[in-house]
Amino acid sequence: MSDSPAHTPVFASTVTEAVLPGVVDPEGIQVRTRPARPAGPGQVVLAMEATGVSFAEQQMRRGKYYDQPPFPFVPGYDLVGRVVDVGEGVPGDLFGRRFAALTKIGGWASHVTVDAGDLTEIPESVDSAEAEALVGNGITAWQMLHRLAAIQPGQAVLVHGANGGVGSTLVQLARIAGARVVGTASARHHDAVRALGAVPVDYRARDLVDQLRAHAPQGYDAVFDHVGGEGVVTSYRLLAAQGTLVSYGTASTRDVRGSSKAPVLKLFTRLMLWNALPNGKSARFYNIWAGRRRLAPFRARLHADLAQVFALLADGALFPQVAARVPLSEVGEAVRLAESGTVVGKVVLVP
Repeated sequence: MSDSPAHTPVFASTVTEAVLPGVVDPEGIQVRTRPARPAGPGQVVLAMEATGVSFAEQQMRRGKYYDQPPFPFVPGYDLVGRVVDVGEGVPGDLFGRRFAALTKIGGWASHVTVDAGDLTEIPESVDSAEAEALVGNGITAWQMLHRLAAIQPGQAVLVHGANGGVGSTLVQLARIAGARVVGTASARHHDAVRALGAVPVDYRARDLVDQLRAHAPQGYDAVFDHVGGEGVVTSYRLLAAQGTLVSYGTASTRDVRGSSKAPVLKLFTRLMLWNALPNGKSARFYNIWAGRRRLAPFRARLHADLAQVFALLADGALFPQVAARVPLSEVGEAVRLAESGTVVGKVVLVP
C-alpha cells in the first residue's frame, strides 16, 4: 500500500547524513547533521523515504569501488523520496510528488539534492522501501536482460547470486519474459530462489559445473555473472552457441586487498578477447552509467526502463526482495547485515 504522507512535505532546516570517513568497519560510518541547502537551478530536494545498501556501497566502504570519490563522502547509490523544494526552472507541480533517483553517491541522507531530469515518478500504490529495492537493482536487471541479452521466451538463463538484490530481480524478470531460469545460491537460500521461479543450485557444490550443464545441456542463452574473477571463465564456457555472457561486477574480489581497478581491467580484457573469437558467443560488461555523456538519450532509456519495472511492481507481477528496513541512524548495523550473506534481497535504510 502507499506510504504517502497525509501532510504537505516541509523543507527541513537540517540534514542528517551518513558519512564514510575512510576505509572503516561498518560501525565506523559516521552519522552527522548539517544545515540544509535549497535547491539550485534545475534541481529539487527530495526528503528521503528509502535508500539502500548495495554492493557498490559495500565496495566504497573498503575503498575498492572503481571510481568512488576521495574520502570523506556520503554514499548512497539510489533513493526514493518526495520533493520538498524546487529550484529555478523546475515546474512547481513536482512539489510533494514521490520519485526515484539514481545518485551513485549522496543517497544516505535525510534530504538529497538531485537534478530534476534524473527523477522517475513512482506509482502512489507502491511502498517506498519496495520501490527502493527496485531502483538500481531493477534498472540493472531490466537493461541487462532486455537491452544486452535480448531474452526471448523459452530460452535458458543462468543467474549467479539469485538470492541477491539484482539476482532475485533478474530471476523474476526472466520468468516474466518466458525464460527457463537456473540460479546459484547457498543452500539456505534455495527455498527463496525456488519461490521466485528458478531452479536453485548450490554454488559451493563440488560438481557445480556438472549440475549447471545438466539443467541446460545445449548451453545457456544468457549467463548473468556478478562474481568476476576466475569464475567468469566457467560462465563463458556454459554459454550456448549464440549465447550472451553479461558480467556486471567483481564480487569475488570483495575481500581481496590491492587495487580496486586491476580486477575490473582484467575482466574487461577477457571480455574483449572473447568477443574477438568467431564462435557466435558474445561477452558484455554492464555499466549502469554507460552513455551518460549523451545525457538526453541516457535519461530517456532510464526513465522508460524503470517505468516498466515500477509498472510490474504496481501490478503485483514483480515482488521486490526487502531484506530489512533499518533507520538511517543505525547505518552501521544495516551495512553489517547486508554484508553478512544471511539475507535475501536488499537492506533498505529509512528515515
